Amino acid sequence: MSLAQGPHSLQALQARYGERHRWLLLLSVMLGSMAAVMSSTIMNVAIPDMSQHFTLGQSRVQWVTSGFMVAMTVSMLTTPWLLSRYGYRRVYEVCMWLLLGGGVVGGLANDFPLVMAARVAEGLAAGVVQPIPAIIILRAFASEEQGRASGLFGMGVVLAPAIGPSIGGVLVDVFGWRSIFFMVVPLAMVALWLSRRYVPTSAPGGVQADAGSPGLDWIGLALASASTLMLLNGLVQLRGDDNSVAVILLVLAGVGMAVFVAWQRHLLQPGRRMRRLRRASSGRKAKPLQQDRQARRGPLMNLQVFGHRHFAMGALVSFTYGIALFGSTYLLPVYMQMGLGLSPSYIGAALLPAGILLAVTIASVGRLSHHMPPARWVSCGLALLALSFALMPLVHPAAGLALLWILVILGRIGLGFILPSLNLGAMRGLPKDLIPQASSVIGFVRMLGGAAGVSICAIVLEWRLAVYALASSSLGSADLRAFNETFVFLATMTALALLAAWKMGEAPTPSKKD
Repeated sequence: MSLAQGPHSLQALQARYGERHRWLLLLSVMLGSMAAVMSSTIMNVAIPDMSQHFTLGQSRVQWVTSGFMVAMTVSMLTTPWLLSRYGYRRVYEVCMWLLLGGGVVGGLANDFPLVMAARVAEGLAAGVVQPIPAIIILRAFASEEQGRASGLFGMGVVLAPAIGPSIGGVLVDVFGWRSIFFMVVPLAMVALWLSRRYVPTSAPGGVQADAGSPGLDWIGLALASASTLMLLNGLVQLRGDDNSVAVILLVLAGVGMAVFVAWQRHLLQPGRRMRRLRRASSGRKAKPLQQDRQARRGPLMNLQVFGHRHFAMGALVSFTYGIALFGSTYLLPVYMQMGLGLSPSYIGAALLPAGILLAVTIASVGRLSHHMPPARWVSCGLALLALSFALMPLVHPAAGLALLWILVILGRIGLGFILPSLNLGAMRGLPKDLIPQASSVIGFVRMLGGAAGVSICAIVLEWRLAVYALASSSLGSADLRAFNETFVFLATMTALALLAAWKMGEAPTPSKKD
């Protein structure tokens, strides 16, 4: 691509800013990712207040989180197609506008359906943005710089949810739940300004975005969306009195996922697809361009990435890790408020040191990543995270809260080991043309696990609360036992991810960058 293609092409920006452009580009997408991550996690501190404002039960208000997660999970799969057709800048800016608009509309809404619509819009934007940084790190940075870039990016992204609950807890106490929506607005505005300066109009690999690129796999997108919705709705229905609807939804979700996989395998066979199109177009006049685009339509999820053993194991780790991470992100603030009776502002202030330590750990692991295979960093992190969950039953208000903060810090250190290493370990050595697909796929399976994890944690918690409510007259004791057993469940899920992490191994390291 020549500089004549525009002053904002990748080559033009590299010529203007030199070697530092890749770091400026990483900073730009980091701000957008911080806005996306904050919008996904900060709402948890406002759930009790929002439930009271709209007089909603726990199962309905939980869709503020689950609806966001569904939208984010499915939209991740569209990132490679969007980038190839519209380029980095246009896709990134539309996502930032969606985050900004969702924050304003959600903060001003007086009806719960409008709040849900704002959350879905934010989730769609967050899902498209999430895979972009990994694509940039693996394409723009040499292999010896990828750990440092991943650590720097991870530190910045983690600072948002680390600082967010602290500020958010105070805002909920003083201004109410509406203020949480507005927290994402300043970050989205700064990200928009940076994108005008440093984000190229190019598609991945530096090539020009092509409006005539293969069409989006709408059938696959519909199947993935319907299956994910049925899965999460089925999990929610399990909390009701009649489980027959839940069983039907979960079976349909499984069938939908099987059909989705079969359809993606079919789209990987272009020869068969070309013959089918020729037979369909015989005897009638078809537009050559439209026929060519249909024939070249690629799968929404390129299943070839699972042919690489280290990626398949990394995806399995990512799924179980998503259950533990997002389940605990939902459970911990609710535990501190309902189980321990702490205020939102106190919770936010208490979690701040652990969040800052997490950011520092990520940066340190990123710099040291070349000293040890990524799979070992991931395994150590999962072990620490599982241990922090498993020891939660030892916490009791009568004995003080020091142990609670120690366990939270231990878990955050474990996360710091995992976050900069998991993507690198799973995607290193993959062919360059599969990196955008691999980034979106591993994000999809992580978010699918996360979306299910939030629902599963809520199901386990309500189940144990109901059991102890019948067996105990002391509500506080029942609350603590129910929460403790839910944490043990998370510890088990995290320990299971260790099995896949041990088999993930170290991927071959590419010798040069694009």
